[in-house]
Amino acid sequence: MFLVPPWALTRASIYTCKIKPIREGGLNEFSVFTRKRSRWLSVSRADVNDVCSLCAEVILFSTKMEDRGPAGGGMGDYTKDGTVDLKGRPVLRSSTGKWKACYFIVGYEIFERMAYYGIASNLVIYLTNKLHEGTVESANNVTNWIGTVWMTPLIGAYFADAYLGRYWTFMIASSIYLTGMVLLTFVVSLSALHPGSCGNGVKEQDCDKKASTLQIGIFYLALYIIAIGTGGTKPNISTMGADQFDDYEPKERLQKLSFFNWWVFSILVGTLFSNTFLIYIQDNVGWAVGYALPTAGLAVSIVVFIFGTRYYRHKLPPGSPLTRMARVLVATVRKWGAVVPNDPKQLYELPLDEYSSSGQFRLDHSSCLSFLDKAAVQTGSSSPWMLSPVTQVEQTKQMVKMIPILAATFVPSTMVAQTHTLFIKQGTTLDRAISSHFKIPPACLSAFTTIFMLITVVIYDRLFVPFARRRTKNPRGISLLQRMGTGLVIHVLIMAMAFLAERRRLSVARENGIYGKDETVPLSIFILLPQFGLMGVADNFVEVAKLEFFYDQAPEGMKSIGTAYSMLSLGIGYFLSSLVVSTVADVSKRNGRGWIMNNLNVSHLDYYYAFCALLSFLNLVFFLIVAKFFVYNVEVSSQEAESKLIE
Repeated sequence: MFLVPPWALTRASIYTCKIKPIREGGLNEFSVFTRKRSRWLSVSRADVNDVCSLCAEVILFSTKMEDRGPAGGGMGDYTKDGTVDLKGRPVLRSSTGKWKACYFIVGYEIFERMAYYGIASNLVIYLTNKLHEGTVESANNVTNWIGTVWMTPLIGAYFADAYLGRYWTFMIASSIYLTGMVLLTFVVSLSALHPGSCGNGVKEQDCDKKASTLQIGIFYLALYIIAIGTGGTKPNISTMGADQFDDYEPKERLQKLSFFNWWVFSILVGTLFSNTFLIYIQDNVGWAVGYALPTAGLAVSIVVFIFGTRYYRHKLPPGSPLTRMARVLVATVRKWGAVVPNDPKQLYELPLDEYSSSGQFRLDHSSCLSFLDKAAVQTGSSSPWMLSPVTQVEQTKQMVKMIPILAATFVPSTMVAQTHTLFIKQGTTLDRAISSHFKIPPACLSAFTTIFMLITVVIYDRLFVPFARRRTKNPRGISLLQRMGTGLVIHVLIMAMAFLAERRRLSVARENGIYGKDETVPLSIFILLPQFGLMGVADNFVEVAKLEFFYDQAPEGMKSIGTAYSMLSLGIGYFLSSLVVSTVADVSKRNGRGWIMNNLNVSHLDYYYAFCALLSFLNLVFFLIVAKFFVYNVEVSSQEAESKLIE
C-alpha cells in the first residue's frame, strides 16, 4: 500500500475516496472511487489533486492489492452507475445485479401478473352475472378500474424518486396490494358480502337479486385498494429490474437491451395461467377459489422478491422530478418575455461540484424546445421558481418532448381495453362448446392474446433482432419508434377484423331468427380468434417498445417517471374507452337502433368496431407525424459520462 500523499487532504468532505493506479498508466494515471456514486473515474496525476480535494479520507491501493479483491474491505470490481446496496454502500458487480438478481424480480412478476389478471380478465363476467350490471355499465366499470390501476403508478413513481427509493416504495405498496386482494377474496367468498343466487334453476344472468349498497361499496373498495397498491409496484419493479444492469459495462449494457423483451415474456407466463386455468376455475368451480388462488400467488410473489434482496442494486432517490419540471415550466412562463442569449454559456448553470454533491450528471445545452431556455436566463432573481440551471432545463426538455409520443399511445390503449370488455361480451353470445362436456369460458380467449405475444416476443428477440442488426447496425434491430409504429398498423387491422367478425355474427343471428338477449348464435367462438391473436402480436411491438422507449429516453433521476409514462398511457386509454363506449351508446340510441346495448344480438357492435378502426388509422397518421420530428437523446459513452463527473 502506498502512503497517502499530503495533497489529498487539502479540503474535507464527508466522503471516502479510494485510488488505484491503472495498470497501463502506472503511477501517472489513476482510477478514483468515491462512496457517494460508487463509480471509478479515470484521472491523470495532474488532475487527481483536484478530485481528491473533495475527499475527507483517501486510501491509495497498489494494483497488487486490488488483485486480491474485496475481501476484508479491499477494493473489487464495483459498479460504475452509482448503484448501492440497501445501506447505501457501493456494490460489487460480480456478486450483485445482472440476471442473478433479475431472476427474483422476474419470478415476482410471473406470480403478480397471475394475481392481477386473475381478477381483471374475468371481471366483466363477474359484474354481469353476480352484480347484474348491464353491458355499458359493466364495461365502463372494468375500464375505469383498470384505468385507475394504470394511472396510480405516476404517484408511486413520485414517492420512489422523491422520498423512499424504489425498493421501499415497492414493499409498502405490495402490502397494500395484498390487503386489497385478501379483502376481495372475502367479498366473493362470504355470502353476506355478495348477492345470493335465485335458486330453482334460475340462471345467474336471469336472476334479479340486486347487490346492496354495502355489498357494492365493499367490492369496489377492495378493487381500488388493489389499484392503489399497484400504483407503487408497477413503476418500480420494472425500473428496478433495468437498474440491475450497469450501462458502463459493455456486456451488461448489451444484456439490458433484451431485458424488456424477457420482462414482458415473464408477464405473459403469469397472464397465460390466469387466462386459462384461473378463468376456468372461476366459471366452473367458483369465484371464492378463483380469487383465493391469485391472492395466494401474490403472497408467494412478494416472498420470492424478498429472497433476492441481497443481490439487488439500488439507485438512491434523486429528489422529486415533478417538482424540478414544475420549476422549469413556471420559470419559463414567468419570464416569457426574456431574451435568450445566443451563447448558451451565458445561461445559468451550477458548478460541477454541486452536481457531485447530489450525485447527478451535468447535461449540455441542446437546441430542442428552445423556449424552455428562458427558465435559465438570469434576470436578477435566484428563486428556484424563477431561475433553473441548464441541466434541470434539459431534463425537463427530455420529458416534455416525449409527450406527443405519449399522446399517440392513448388510442392503442383504448383498443387494448376492448379485449377485456366487448370482445369477451361477444364471446358470451357464441357457441362455446369444444365437446359435449366442455365449454370454453369467454374470457379464456384472452389466452390467445398471451400465446401469440409469447411466440412473437421470442421470434422477435432471437431471430428478427439479430437479422435486422446486421443490416441496420442498430443494436435493437430497428428503432423503438419504428417498432411502435409497426404495432399501430396492426391495431388498424385488428379493429377491421373485429368489424368483419361482428358482421358475420349478426348475419348468422338474423339468418337463424335469433334476437333474444340470452340466445346463442350457432357460430363458433373461435371466429374471434384472429382479433385476440393479432392483439398479442401488436402488444409485442407497441407495449414492449413503449415501456423501453419511455425508460430509455427519460433522463437519469427521472427513470421511474419515464416508466410511469408508459403506464399512464394505458390508464388514459382505458378511461378514454369508458368515454367512447358511453358516448357511442348514448348518441346511437338517440338516433335509432343503438350500437351498444345489453342485448348484443340486436346491437350494431360492427359499427362501433368500424369507428374504432377509423380512430386507429387517424391515430397512426398522427403518430407518423410526431415520430418524424422526434429527436432521440444522444447516447453518452461511459468515458464521456465520467468526464462530466466530479466525484
